[in-house]
Amino acid sequence: MPDYPTDPDCLFCKIVAGEIPCHKLYEDDRVLSFLDIGPLSAGHALVIPKGHYETIDRVPAEDAAAMFRIVPALSRAIMRAAGASAWNLLQNNGEAAGQAVGHVHLHIIPRPAGSSRDAPIEGNGLPFNWPTGEIDHKKAGGLAETIRQYV
Repeated sequence: MPDYPTDPDCLFCKIVAGEIPCHKLYEDDRVLSFLDIGPLSAGHALVIPKGHYETIDRVPAEDAAAMFRIVPALSRAIMRAAGASAWNLLQNNGEAAGQAVGHVHLHIIPRPAGSSRDAPIEGNGLPFNWPTGEIDHKKAGGLAETIRQYV
């Protein structure tokens, strides 16, 4: 098992260490998945790396791959168990992006049959009808070039 960085004050690190109980869905040597204690819908689950990394850009590639490797099977199982017709995969990075716990995590959020992208899930929020803009093609080429230099 890899030697992971931990944060003794982190809620998710405490769950990984077994100090706080959870409703475990999946576990291997790199990843833990459990039901969210503040669900947006029945079956709302989290997938976390066992190591403490605040945002996805800080997660080692092997751990990120392990997180995403379980998503297809786990999402199918959650959809079946929850009777969902669709699902969202959500991942926030930083407080300004809505990240509430400073330990990277993926949300698997089942959308019950009859849900609309414009309507909250069971009255708890998460509409996904955000206004889109238009790309400025004159600026996009330069921006893409700058991004490629940092990859």
